[in-house]
Amino acid sequence: MRFLSWIIPCLFVFCSVQAQKPADDAKTFAVFDKYIQQALPLWKIPGISVAVVKEGKVVFKKAYGVRELGKPEAYTTATLSTCASTTKAMTAVCMGILVDEGKVKWSDKVQDVLPAFKLADPYSTAEITILDLFTHNTGLGNGDFLWVYGYPRNEIIQRMQWMQPAYSLRSSYIYQNLMYLVAGEVIHKLSGKTWEAFITDRIFKAVGMNNTFADHAILTATADATTAHFKDKDTVKAIPYLYDNNIGAAGGVWSCADDMTKWLQCLLDSTKINEKRLLQPVTYAAIFRPQVIAPETMYPTMQIIKPHWFTYGLGWFQHDYNGKMVQLHTGSLAGLTAIAGLIPDEHFGIYIFGNLDHAELRHALMYKAFDLWCFNNNSNDWSNSFYKLYKGAEDAAKKNEDEKLSRRVLNTKPALPLDGYTGKFTNKLVADVTVVLSNNTLLLQLPNNISLTLQHWHYDTFRGSFNRWWFGNSWIQFSFNEEGKVNALSIDGIVYRK
Repeated sequence: MRFLSWIIPCLFVFCSVQAQKPADDAKTFAVFDKYIQQALPLWKIPGISVAVVKEGKVVFKKAYGVRELGKPEAYTTATLSTCASTTKAMTAVCMGILVDEGKVKWSDKVQDVLPAFKLADPYSTAEITILDLFTHNTGLGNGDFLWVYGYPRNEIIQRMQWMQPAYSLRSSYIYQNLMYLVAGEVIHKLSGKTWEAFITDRIFKAVGMNNTFADHAILTATADATTAHFKDKDTVKAIPYLYDNNIGAAGGVWSCADDMTKWLQCLLDSTKINEKRLLQPVTYAAIFRPQVIAPETMYPTMQIIKPHWFTYGLGWFQHDYNGKMVQLHTGSLAGLTAIAGLIPDEHFGIYIFGNLDHAELRHALMYKAFDLWCFNNNSNDWSNSFYKLYKGAEDAAKKNEDEKLSRRVLNTKPALPLDGYTGKFTNKLVADVTVVLSNNTLLLQLPNNISLTLQHWHYDTFRGSFNRWWFGNSWIQFSFNEEGKVNALSIDGIVYRK
């Protein structure tokens, strides 16, 4: 299954920071607007919206393009799109509210609050704290297949105990979503409200984000909401939304540029709203404090930015840029993108929504906005620099795939008639899958109405094409027992047994 998470770079020379003249907002608006309009055709993004806040004021807010390619409805600053993983920062604030209310401490053990929480490693199970849920260093690898397959939250938490550790507790870092799901269930347990109800009441209503929703299911059919898009080779096509309510606390919020200006203003003013704070100062500081060293490979842009450090706080990545600390996070869900970027010392924030899968113009516009409003610099053409690197990575991936395909052994046949490969196969962590024969073609059925059509490749290896074409292809290898009957299969290396 192809879930891409690559991002493209930029050209940057680190230098000492000197006093800069303040940006002229009207002039900067025009320069940034023109830059966006010139960049959009290169990236083939159907629609985006951009919101910029500086010194408490909205200095830029505009949308471009259409909600769905081939249809006339314009993408506006009220158009709803997924915040995806930029939701994580909101969930961290939710937990911070409970910390301030004395209902939990960051150092509390998760299992003491949520007894159902259990991992394969007993030590990790007993030692993981509330803080650990937010920092991607609990030893758990990526388990996104669990929510993609549509399991409810309680079953995802149950299945997590069968995930073997990828590393020991706090010794490394792998970005993943499941611990944020657990954080959402901790919020539910402590507050008596679902994560959706809590974030709506304590953040959205408090901040005045009246067009922001924690559950895509409540969006009406007539809502001003964008459509997801994906590239099929070089052609942009609309795709259905991948429903993600079961992973809500990690990426379930839907919002728009209009409301994100309010969120940025709240964050940049230490969460102060109407003379009250969502968070106490010490808790606010904890959200943005670097907690762990993160791998710069998370964002290939770092190859060229070359920061002196790259860390993760509670729902935010951090690095240095022109001598200032940047807080940022992307959001990516099949066909949709988001990015949030802050330079708190400059009282500056930007938020961007887009409706084309992993179109990294979002990074280019974030750094361009940093340059224009914070450093009075218009010399960097981030869009072209990022596009070249992104295209280079795409070309390299295609070359690797072509080389793999060229190694096909021709003129081989399966060892058995096709009906010999059918049956039910089980992996207690991942799923039960079924292989059936339909119209003389093998079909592999996965949970959540996901399936693969199997094409014989060579020997007893098949190449599977997903019914959701944007998932790409997978390799299916069958194994046999001593009687010559199929007793197992693997999908991209994950083994399922009869």
